[in-house]
Amino acid sequence: MSNTVVHAFFVGRALSEAIAEELEYTVTHALSNFGTTDAEQQERLRNFPQMVLDRAAAAEAAARSDSPAPASETASSSQDLQETLDELRAEIAHLRAELQKYRSGTA
Repeated sequence: MSNTVVHAFFVGRALSEAIAEELEYTVTHALSNFGTTDAEQQERLRNFPQMVLDRAAAAEAAARSDSPAPASETASSSQDLQETLDELRAEIAHLRAELQKYRSGTA
């Protein structure tokens, strides 16, 4: 055998080993990423029902705080609301009168 044939043999052998190592690294890396992604997805799926229940509880608590008060509180609350509306209407009327004075130049 000549020296070039032996050299070609060793180059081919080194090439096949390098390709095998690169293929092994790529497959290992891909499977690792797949395993990590799968584990994360399973964790998200495991946490999803609890997240839904937490949101439902928060919405229920918000609805309870916005729910109508008992009848005795509702009557006084509507009177307070009416007083507030009357005060706001009076303030708006006063501001309109002042604005009218300003526009007419008699301010």
